[in-house]
Amino acid sequence: MDKEAILYEPLTGGKVRCTACARYCIVPDGSHGFCYVRENKGGKLYLSVYGLAAAVQVDPIEKKPLLHFMPGRRVFGIGTVGCNWRCQYCQNFEVSQQREAWGRELSPAQAVAWAEREHCQGVTFTYNEPTIFIEYARDIIEAAHEKGLFANFVTNGYMTPEATSFLRGKLDAVSVDFKGSGEAGFMRKYISAKGRAPILRTMKELAEGGTHVEVTNLIVPEVGDHEEPLRTLARTIRESLGPETPFHLLRWHPDYHMMDLPETPVSRLEHLHAIAKGEGLRYVYLGNVWGHPLENTYCPECGTRLIKRNGFYIEEWNLLPGNRCPECSNPIPIIGELPRNYKPTCVTAL
Repeated sequence: MDKEAILYEPLTGGKVRCTACARYCIVPDGSHGFCYVRENKGGKLYLSVYGLAAAVQVDPIEKKPLLHFMPGRRVFGIGTVGCNWRCQYCQNFEVSQQREAWGRELSPAQAVAWAEREHCQGVTFTYNEPTIFIEYARDIIEAAHEKGLFANFVTNGYMTPEATSFLRGKLDAVSVDFKGSGEAGFMRKYISAKGRAPILRTMKELAEGGTHVEVTNLIVPEVGDHEEPLRTLARTIRESLGPETPFHLLRWHPDYHMMDLPETPVSRLEHLHAIAKGEGLRYVYLGNVWGHPLENTYCPECGTRLIKRNGFYIEEWNLLPGNRCPECSNPIPIIGELPRNYKPTCVTAL
């Protein structure tokens, strides 16, 4: 359903400039932005997917992936149609690359009520890029906070200062997802985006505003697994966000328009993991490699295994109360402790 957007500026001649994402689309009357869901009608910008959820699912928070924020919690995932990127391997292309607004009607109050019925502790915006429906997402966040639920984004980070300001004090956690280490040529060819500068700015601004930030990097074999961009990204994270920022290297699999490459070799992921660690990041993880030792959390001071994971599920929790290492008492920067009644959450489409 249509609702007037907040993040836009009117221009002359009936045009508007969208200020939600770093494209800053200038949209003539009767047209739409790159995402297809922000539309100019009569010189005003409308969000055509406000209150329309194309994907609704219960997930473990570790799937997002967030490993240092509220471990073991259930989150109520919401996505709409549309996206501000054109990833050639998108695994959610059925919704992200749609050009017509559709979905089940879901008001902010209904979304939070449903999350509570499913015994979720948080709401997460995922499956497509939440920046493009940021006004809808913020209304849900405010309703969630009133009920004591947290909120997080899974985002490509291609935001504007206007968008990060709009989220300041609202967003509890964010997983910022780089592709191919944000290398410019890779982004142009496989994503249709112009570089990682807006993403780096977004991470820094969100962190400065009090949002917990974790960073992921999808490693696409042969075309997006180069060492120098990865090294530069790891160094930048350490310098701008701090060495304790969790950094996830994700295994890629073929999908959508890129079926001609193999899955990322685990040996390549391990090699890049060593490079990221060598740049001073203290918590580097491998993702999409279930059962691998580098899914686990280790004390960076003494090497003790603190948390054993298998995919999205926690199998061992060896931290002392207050999230300290049991061997050397080193404090581990994880927000929240594992619930005493923790039971693994199965992924459930609703």
